Amino acid sequence: MTGVGIEHIGFIGLGRMGRPMAARLYEAGYRLTVADAAPDVAEGFVTDHPKAVAAHTVDAYRTVDALILMLPNSAVVESVLEGDAVAEALRPGTLVVDMSSSEPLRTRALAERLAARGLRMLDAPVSGGVRGAVAGTLAVLVGGEETDLAEVRPALQRLARTVIPVGPIGSGHAAKALNNLVSATTISVTVEALRLGERFGIPPETMTEVLNSSSGRSNTSENKVAQFMISGSYDSGFALHLMAKDVGIAVDLACELGQATEVADGVARQWRRIATEVTPQTDHTAMYELIGGDR
Repeated sequence: MTGVGIEHIGFIGLGRMGRPMAARLYEAGYRLTVADAAPDVAEGFVTDHPKAVAAHTVDAYRTVDALILMLPNSAVVESVLEGDAVAEALRPGTLVVDMSSSEPLRTRALAERLAARGLRMLDAPVSGGVRGAVAGTLAVLVGGEETDLAEVRPALQRLARTVIPVGPIGSGHAAKALNNLVSATTISVTVEALRLGERFGIPPETMTEVLNSSSGRSNTSENKVAQFMISGSYDSGFALHLMAKDVGIAVDLACELGQATEVADGVARQWRRIATEVTPQTDHTAMYELIGGDR
């Protein structure tokens, strides 16, 4: 059963996160019109979900009640909505929901331009990775009007364990970047502590037990070190490049707001440097191996 007012959803971006999210909306009974920049991806989704429709032109979006975007960054979001004229095809009053990891101030500016066209916008980035997208256990961080969130909340709850309103438009993207800044910082310092302990003679397994029994405990020490780092699997489902991008968004926002971030600046330098040394497929938990080579 779908939410009141939202029956037909356009979904653009069927990557590792977007595809399982769109699939959950389909299984919940929403009418879907889907698209992806990669050739044949939308058609493949329709093959597996026969009642969905692949959008071949912008006219396919004229009847949607809401448009969800799950794209790499602000530049791609703007290109799709404005460069590809998708926004021009939407009916006045249509709700645009950007679930990408975009830049907060660019999101605010985009929302103003969309409002001039009579369109509403929420930013609703997610935390929880591919596993959360598949299981429907994401956290959705929403910026925008409460009335707009109330309209689309039933759909978002099909994707998430938690839907958190965090403030005006752009706040969701800010909160996502800041959350990942904290996560990346915790990973960096945890790995450095493990390496220091190992050099002194404390096995990483023992040091992890110490952290998890003491004040150094964190999501990293509890849910990433043994499972993905020490094991060497490095397959948590979230790319190192994406984490570096989000950290960059956070420190760039600090610069734009005139806020000093001494620790965050150092973390950003480290993640940006290491991101240049690995492939886009490298998992962020591989920092355990990559920082290990630092001197």
